[in-house]
Amino acid sequence: MSEQNSGELTPKPSLGGPKKDLSMESRLLLAFGLMGVVLLVSQYILPQAPEPPKKTEVKAAPAEAKPASTADGTAEGKADIKAGSRTGGKAEGKAAATAKPAASVTAAQEQDFVIDTDLYKITFTNRGALVKSWILKKYKDSRGKPLEVVNSRAAGKANFPFAIRYRDGKGAHEINKALFAAKPSPDNLGIDFEYSSGGSYARKTFRFSSQSYLSRVTSELRENNAPRQHLLSWRGGFGDETVIGAAASQHAVLFDRDAQKLVSHIGKDVPGGVFIQRGNFTFAGLQDTYFAAVALPAENAPFEVHMVNDHLPNAIDEKEDYFAGVSVGGEASNQFQLFLGPKDLDLMRTISPRLDQLVDWGWFGVIAKPLFLALSWLNNKYVHNYGWSIILLTIIINFLMLPLKFTSLKSMRAMSALQPEMKKINDKYAGMGMRDPRKQKQQEEVMALYKLHGVNPASGCVPMLLQIPFFFAYYKVLSVSIEMRGAHWLWVSDLSRPEDLAIRVLPLLMIASQFVMQKMTPNTSGDPAQQKMLLMMPLFLGFMFYGQSSGLVLYWLTGNLVGILQQWFFNRMAPAPAPATVPAAKRNPKK
Repeated sequence: MSEQNSGELTPKPSLGGPKKDLSMESRLLLAFGLMGVVLLVSQYILPQAPEPPKKTEVKAAPAEAKPASTADGTAEGKADIKAGSRTGGKAEGKAAATAKPAASVTAAQEQDFVIDTDLYKITFTNRGALVKSWILKKYKDSRGKPLEVVNSRAAGKANFPFAIRYRDGKGAHEINKALFAAKPSPDNLGIDFEYSSGGSYARKTFRFSSQSYLSRVTSELRENNAPRQHLLSWRGGFGDETVIGAAASQHAVLFDRDAQKLVSHIGKDVPGGVFIQRGNFTFAGLQDTYFAAVALPAENAPFEVHMVNDHLPNAIDEKEDYFAGVSVGGEASNQFQLFLGPKDLDLMRTISPRLDQLVDWGWFGVIAKPLFLALSWLNNKYVHNYGWSIILLTIIINFLMLPLKFTSLKSMRAMSALQPEMKKINDKYAGMGMRDPRKQKQQEEVMALYKLHGVNPASGCVPMLLQIPFFFAYYKVLSVSIEMRGAHWLWVSDLSRPEDLAIRVLPLLMIASQFVMQKMTPNTSGDPAQQKMLLMMPLFLGFMFYGQSSGLVLYWLTGNLVGILQQWFFNRMAPAPAPATVPAAKRNPKK
């Protein structure tokens, strides 16, 4: 039997490993670095499963049941569990009529079971006791439909989630294709699956809560009356499959409790195609940018994790990508809690203090995390809109930096007053090539002129350099925080994405404000070529920001508007100094 038909894949290691592309953070940092170099150097030198088979499902009404109570006596709440079969709503009677000997436990037909709560809707199939669909009801995908986190394209190659995988990596074909007998729990918040063929015995149980993203999963496997070590798998990626580059945003993760370290791999970077690790883990599973599905084993319990990749078509253009997959467990009897939901910091902290490691704040995390906390505080306490919170916090940050910016403006004004003398020096060395030794002499005279008047030539770069750490911090906050996903502001429907308009308004407003601020800023160079190049900077920034998230553009636009106001105030309060003159050098009397 082929590996594909067995329901398991043995990924082949790639030769040489995949080439690593530069991340967006690296690209943006490189762009800003180049801009800074140009601005500084030019002061002196210018001169990107087949669909499961359709089946007719007739749903049978669930049995009446009262809500179950927890240990403290509070009701958990109700969830609807509906069963359907190919042949109609008489599955139970037919299964009883065709009951097999005591040694055999199986179902007569393939059936679907739906668990429906306020938070999620889960569709189980008794064929293999697998999950066909898991919808998070409070969230939408990038196409505006209810968020489905199961990749149905993986079913034909790697099975639906919670398929059994042996520790040696071989496919458990009989178990994963068997018709389990299913028994919904009396409280309508759980389901038991059981199968026995005489030689093999398997059992899976799932328990849910109507008001929590935390559930409990157990599995048991025996073959020939002997315990068989196994894992439960979730293959083919996880999360919003409708975003561009979904495979690159989906990671297999684990947190090593002993090393206090998060291990994370995207599908194409799984070492050797299969990465196996056994140890003491706080959690292990899958995540995308905003959502996670991780198993939380008991502390100090032995736990094994297999990270794998599957080559599958994506939902955008049907081209094949490497999607991350994971299998967890490793014992003959496995039990763990499962968190499957949004990567909300407050929510995750109530479950496990280490779950917040799933939110990657990036290089500027020391700024990004406090920035997010400040935005959340402003939004929850006063503003109640993240767009206005971004505007308000940006204004606060700019005014806190006001003394430093005024110092920079004074230095730029002083440099502007030196332009007549700068022109004389440039005229003196006009026409000389960059490799001419006398060019060094020109630089020495320029630096001597700056030193004489106490001017810092790099001061013009300071305002932009001050914005870069906050730029990257805002970029990360908008990219990874679930609170920003779908946050609206005026005409913007989602601050974490570019505007949906045919012509995006915020980037155009940002370009216009950048031009105005450029014109109001004192000219620190008398070189016309340099002035023309600086006037191109707003267009360069507009091109770079046009495809960025609306919240990021809103931050930069707000900074520009505050900068224009500050520049106007400075120009009014501090008149331009008189042109500087250089004292004539004294001549030595002739002997």
